[in-house]
Amino acid sequence: MVTVSVRDNNVDQALRVLKKKMQREGIFREMKMRKDFEKPSEKKKREKAEAVRRSRKLTRKQRGDE
Repeated sequence: MVTVSVRDNNVDQALRVLKKKMQREGIFREMKMRKDFEKPSEKKKREKAEAVRRSRKLTRKQRGDE
C-alpha cells in the first residue's frame, strides 16, 4: 500500500509524490490492464508483442555499446 504524508497543508506536492510512487510501483499500469476484460488470446498476443519490443530494445542497446 502506498502512503503519502501531507506536510504544511501542501496537497499539490503530496499528489505529485503519490503519482510518482504509484508510477514506480506499477499501479497505474495494473489499473489500466484491469479496466476491461482481456480475452486470453488477446493477452497472449499483447505479451508476445511486449517481449518482441523488449528484445529489440536490448539488441539496440547492445549494438550501441560495441
